[in-house]
Amino acid sequence: MQRLIGLVVLAASLGPLQANAQTPVARTVEVSGRIVILEKDNKPSADLGDAVLYLEGSGLTVAVARPVTVEIAITDKAYAPHVLVVPVGSAVRFPNHDPFNHNVFSLSEPNQFDLGLYGRGEAKSQTFANPGLVRVYCNVHPRMVAYIQVMGNRYYAQPGVDGSFTMANVPPGQYRLHVWHERVPAEAITDITAGSGDALQITLDARGYRWEPHRNKYGKNYPTNAGLERY
Repeated sequence: MQRLIGLVVLAASLGPLQANAQTPVARTVEVSGRIVILEKDNKPSADLGDAVLYLEGSGLTVAVARPVTVEIAITDKAYAPHVLVVPVGSAVRFPNHDPFNHNVFSLSEPNQFDLGLYGRGEAKSQTFANPGLVRVYCNVHPRMVAYIQVMGNRYYAQPGVDGSFTMANVPPGQYRLHVWHERVPAEAITDITAGSGDALQITLDARGYRWEPHRNKYGKNYPTNAGLERY
């Protein structure tokens, strides 16, 4: 499927060139813009905020954000939030609020994990030591899925509900902008110049999206009644 990427010249703001004559401060810029998603029958996109944008470039590798501890809650056989972005080294807790068991797991290398079966009122955690996309499932309920983007630098963003985004305090330079969304088959990647005065409009094509079932943690299909469980 062809990916569509468009660039629209809008605006970018520069940070301070210097605090005063004696103490120079490195110049920084904002990378900003908007994403849109092409949908079947030109329907509006209800999940623009689930996209993740991040910069890749040699000048950004040392700019690692401080690890955090956050939660993805399990309620009514669903993960919330559905998409989470964290710095490398962060820990994610998975509290179970349902009156039955869940088994949170991922086979996404090199961040694969298996928290085992646990019940209501319990919470288990996983620390993510490597950057990359982690697809999180439940070994009991095949429709449960969450996505964790683990970031190796601090230059990333999730759009607002209108698709607008901003990454602040970016050193001027040449970078590759990655844009991920679960309903687009591959990341959209484009070269940008931070500090050029450009903002971006990025068009993703989800018109061919179809939900595909995954296998359980043993590499086998879920039972045929999966998804119709009473618990």
